Amino acid sequence: MGLFTQIVTLPLAPVRGVVWAVDRVLEAAEKEYYDPAPVLRDLAELERQLLAGDIDEETFDRREDELLDRLEEIRAYSQGGQP
Repeated sequence: MGLFTQIVTLPLAPVRGVVWAVDRVLEAAEKEYYDPAPVLRDLAELERQLLAGDIDEETFDRREDELLDRLEEIRAYSQGGQP
């Protein structure tokens, strides 16, 4: 039955190849999106900007909240829960 199935479904091989490629791209995109390193770098840069006087306290607080929310989303995803 395996050989017969492969012969019959041979015209679908390009579709299976495209689906496989799309799955790999999706995995890579998710890995990049849920990587905490860029968020942590942004937090450090944000603090540097505040200490240097480049941004005010209100801007710092607003942006820090956004970044901390993003980190929470990443942690929830890495623990198996979907955001």
